[in-house]
Amino acid sequence: MEYNTITVRPLTPTIGGEVSGIDLNRPLSDMEVEDLHRALDDRLVLFFRDQPIDHAAHIRFSEYFGGIHIAPSTKPWQAPGHPEVTIIHADKDSTFVAGEDWHSDMSCDPEPPLGSVLYLHTIPPVGGDTVFSSMYAAYDALSERMKAHLEGLTAMHDAAVGFGGITPEGMKLPRTSHPVIRTHPSTGRKALFVNKGFTTYIEGVPRAESDALLQYLFQHLQHPAFQCRFTWTPHAIAFWDNRCAQHSAIWDYFPQTRSGFRVQIRGDVPR
Repeated sequence: MEYNTITVRPLTPTIGGEVSGIDLNRPLSDMEVEDLHRALDDRLVLFFRDQPIDHAAHIRFSEYFGGIHIAPSTKPWQAPGHPEVTIIHADKDSTFVAGEDWHSDMSCDPEPPLGSVLYLHTIPPVGGDTVFSSMYAAYDALSERMKAHLEGLTAMHDAAVGFGGITPEGMKLPRTSHPVIRTHPSTGRKALFVNKGFTTYIEGVPRAESDALLQYLFQHLQHPAFQCRFTWTPHAIAFWDNRCAQHSAIWDYFPQTRSGFRVQIRGDVPR
């Protein structure tokens, strides 16, 4: 795909693109924003290196794609004075890290975020990669019989799966039903929309059938042919489309430190 203001180097034929020729510390032109919208639709996840942004620049960049999504489940990790910004941090004292299971961010919310912009300023010397998988490719690879079976089904997404044991006692966590197959509002393509991080059961079928279907789909969406893998460098940014991509943050770097900030962009009701 040709762009007017940026260069995008695909990571794989299916997903991922590393963007160069842009400075996210300054306001962007309309043409740059248009190019980035097109690149995100085409590549599903965009990567930027050497972008030492502050919170203001982080929020400004995210707002080119929509309003800010402030997830209720992540309130305990908000950056002081910046509720739009979530602290993402792991070190020698960590007993867990967010996002190890394959997931689409905050799919438990009634209107899950359109996308997430993650900036890491500190990375371990080795490890700490993030793997992304195309849910377009996962859907396309299903048999026609399986596509027909899943069409019209809904599944429950529950924040308690990922946050129940780490949020303050008594904190109310969202729980929402969404289609198993969703249609992307910008591209019109169908994507698989269940994930191990939040999806608990498929509605309207026996629980044993739901469990078997979900286990199959959770394994299916991890196929290497659907994936790209990003090796972080200091002050790199990953911007992914939660509507059509899932990701897994690999915690292979304990006790080293991996630290940064995330801003999420407001989405819509999956259909």
